[in-house]
Amino acid sequence: MADPTTLRVTWIHSTIGHKAAAHGTIRALGLHRLHQTVELADNPVNRGMIRRVAFLLRVEESTGPSTGGDA
Repeated sequence: MADPTTLRVTWIHSTIGHKAAAHGTIRALGLHRLHQTVELADNPVNRGMIRRVAFLLRVEESTGPSTGGDA
């Protein structure tokens, strides 16, 4: 079974001076501290939340852990 694609999301800019909804969305993504990174499933719900606060985040796509072998 193939691993689903995940997104590595890092919180890089503060929510100070932004609307409360931006802070709430950051928390809903599972981020609690600046420069914290979380891995999230790549689905429409998470993509929508990321799009709302994209100016505060760095997002990298990954396909899960690599095995490093030729299978």
